[in-house]
This record gives sequence, structure tokens and C-alpha cells, in this order.
Amino acid sequence: MTDTPTGTDDGRVHKRAGWGPLRHFTERSVLGLAAVVAVGLGFGLLLLLVRFHWSPLQRLDHAVAQSINDWVAPHPPVVTVLKAIAQLGGRTIMIWLVTVAVVLLLIRRRTRLAVYLIVTGVGALLLDPSLKTLVGRLRPVVDVPVATAPGNSFPSGHALGSMVAYGALLLVFLPAVPPRWRKVAIGFVGLIIVAIGFTRISLGVHFLSDVLAGWLLGAAWLGVTAYAFRVWRRETGQSVPPLSDGLEPEAAHDVKPAPDEEHVLPHPWAGAAEILVGWTLIFGLLYGLGWIFTHHNPLGSADDGFVQWLQTFRTPALDDFSYGWSKAGDTHMILLVSLVFCPLVLAIWRRWRPVLFVVLAMFGELTLFLCAAAAVGRPRPEAEQLDGQMPTSSFPSGHIAATMCLYVAIAVLMLPRVRAWWRWLFVALAVIMPTGVALSRMYRGMHHPTDVFGAAVLTACWITLLWWVLKPNADVTEGNEADPGELTTGDVDGDLLRTAPVSSR
Repeated sequence: MTDTPTGTDDGRVHKRAGWGPLRHFTERSVLGLAAVVAVGLGFGLLLLLVRFHWSPLQRLDHAVAQSINDWVAPHPPVVTVLKAIAQLGGRTIMIWLVTVAVVLLLIRRRTRLAVYLIVTGVGALLLDPSLKTLVGRLRPVVDVPVATAPGNSFPSGHALGSMVAYGALLLVFLPAVPPRWRKVAIGFVGLIIVAIGFTRISLGVHFLSDVLAGWLLGAAWLGVTAYAFRVWRRETGQSVPPLSDGLEPEAAHDVKPAPDEEHVLPHPWAGAAEILVGWTLIFGLLYGLGWIFTHHNPLGSADDGFVQWLQTFRTPALDDFSYGWSKAGDTHMILLVSLVFCPLVLAIWRRWRPVLFVVLAMFGELTLFLCAAAAVGRPRPEAEQLDGQMPTSSFPSGHIAATMCLYVAIAVLMLPRVRAWWRWLFVALAVIMPTGVALSRMYRGMHHPTDVFGAAVLTACWITLLWWVLKPNADVTEGNEADPGELTTGDVDGDLLRTAPVSSR
């Protein structure tokens, strides 16, 4: 007699437990969908008011644009800061961020999250120009323009893109943030989005309604794609957590760039002191060499003579070729290669120390070059200079030093980690790239051979110092065995010694 009611109660409890997740999902879905619809309707209303030139909105837009311009225009430092913040919402930076994230997710085998980022990002790229063409609104006209922007005004592409890109990245990587810091992360991302929108108004390139429309449209599109992703999870039999836990909480290990390391820098205080002392000594060496080459050059006229001899081979084709190769050593290209290599290091090896090695290599090179060039003040060669007047002096060559430091640092990291024959390609790059940049810079009349020597001394001393202090290959050279959850990749051949741990799915 007592067994039946108990069984019935257990069955009811079981049914409630079975229906519970579905009920919670339905409630969250309805509320989320209602929020998305409300945001979409808000954008649609704003679109109609702008499209049909509603006078009160037009007066408000022009009044806000002019008043903020009156406050910003007299302060150039404020304009500089606003332009720097606005760059965070530019297509270049946002496409780089999303691309890096997608590559990391694909390497970590989180394909669904990578697809989500791609679809969400491509949708935003399509919505912005389409609506700008549809509405055809001209940009604001203010008394003292401080910035310009191409194309039409409504909606703001920076506001739309930042809402979508940063919002999508937040949803993907939120599981990697400790729970106690998630509200801080959400608030920080929200602050970035608001700041980017404010800069577009304060720089006079968008009306207030343009930015509001960009935010509303971005939030609506982000909501639609997030809702679709959650439905996708439900249809595949997975739980649907609240958005405050991110899109895939179980991916926390894989979306975290690298595990926390007890000491990224071995003996941090001692290491920092060693690097600082070493930097000072290298600067002193560069200053001494620069002073000798400037005032008592042992090569005499041969230093300028070699540059003048290279100029006898000048042709329009070689001029163009040397210009292209010379650009391989400028700041933009060096930064681009670094911004590609460092995320790949994190995605594959899950180690911060190699990234720190590259970052310090480039930061140290830049500071050593700038300080030494300013202290030495060596004139450029007595030859026709194809690149015109440069803001820095001749010794040492910044282009060559940056190229050497970057590719030598990459070779130092790759050689012990790659078993296949193609690891020697990194050594070849460390030789070919600086050689090509050096010949190009001398051919173009910008540097003496002794300037190239100074760049080589800078690179040799600085990279050796960092290698000795940081020990960037310690995880490989100490003979650590791979954990059971780690892959030795390169398919069958095992080209890479250590890569990312692969969590069970």
C-alpha cells in the first residue's frame, strides 16, 4: 500500500525534473525574444523618424553635434584622445580581434563558437553599408570640424560594429572569466562600447540618433544570433545556461588563452632588475659605438662610399622594389606580424612566457633604438635619400633592428618546438628579411653600413639578454613530458613538440 504513493510521488518528481529545464529555457527564450523584438522596434522607429526627417529629432541632433563640437574643438589633446578611442571601433581592429578569436577557437576545436563569431560579424558588415545606402543621410556639419569620415551617416558603423564585435566576443569568452569578475568584464565591455559611440558624436562625424541607432541595431542582431545559438544547443540536447555564463560554459578551458602560470617571469623582481640593468648597459654600448662612428669613423669615407656605390644601380623598378622591402621593416608591418604570431603562440602552446619574450623583444628594441638615435644624433649618409627627411637620426637603423629582433625572436621560439625540416624556414627568415631590409635602406640612401652594424649589435645583445633572463623555451628544453590531455601535433609526424591541451567533449 505504501509503495504505490511513493512510486507515484517519485514519478511526479521525475516529471517535474524533466520538464524543469525545458520550462526555464522557454521562459528565458520568451523574455530574451521579447527584449530582442523591443530593441528591433526601437531601431525601426528611429529609422523611420530619420528617414522622414522628423523636425524635433533633427533639431536635437544638430544642437547636440554643435554643442559638443564647441567644447571639443579648442582642445587638441582631447581630440587626440577621442580619435585614439574611436580606433577601437574601427573595422581594422575589430576584424583583427574577431579573426584572432576565430583562429584560436578553430585550433582549440570549438567550431560552433567560431561559426557563431563569423556569422555574427559578417551580418554586421552587411547591415552597416546596406542601411547607410537605404537612408542616405549626410554627416553633420559643424563650425570647427576636427575629424572626417567617408560615406553616409545613419547608422553609425562604429557603434554598430563595436556592439556586435565586443558583445559577441564577450559572450564567447565569458566562461573563461572567474564568476566574481564577470560583472566587471560586462561593465568594462559596456564602457568601451559607450566610449566609442561618444567619440563619434564628439568628433562631429555622427549625430546622436546615428549612434543610438547603431547601438540598437547591433544589440538586436547580437540578440538574434545569440538566441539562435541557444536554440541550436537545445536542439542538440545540451543545456541552455543563462547568458551571464556565456554561450558555452563547458568551453571555459578552451576559450581561456592560457592557464595561469605561477611565474611567467622566473624570479620576477630579480628578472626585472636584470633586464633593466642589461638595457642600460646595451644603451651605453650603442651610444659608445654611435659616438665613434659619428666623430672618429674607422671606415672613413668608405661608409658613405658604399651607399653611393649602391645608388649607381638605381632604376625605377629597383626603386619600387626597395620601397616595398623597406616597408617590411616599418612599424606597421612589424606590429602586424607580431599581432599574428603572438595569438597563434597562445592558441597552440597555451604559454604566456613566449608571448612575453616577443613583446619585450620588440618593446626593448624600440626604446633602445629611440634613445640611442636621440643621444647619438648621427646625420644620414651624404647621398640622395629617396624617403626624404626622417624624424630620427641614422644610428642605429630602427627598421633593421626591428626586423632582426622580430624574426630572430620567432626563430628562437620555433626551433626547439618544431621537429620537421621546415623549422629551418624560420632561420632563413631571420637571415633573409633583415638582409633585404638592410640593403633596401642603404640603397635608398637612408643608412650607412655601420648603422646596420649597430642594429645587429642591438639585436644580438638584447635577444641574448632576454633569452638568458626569461628562458622562453624552458617548457621544451627541460624535457617536460606532455600531459595525458596534451596533443603532439603535426598530424602523423608530430611537427610541434607541445600544443594546446584538448579537453574531452
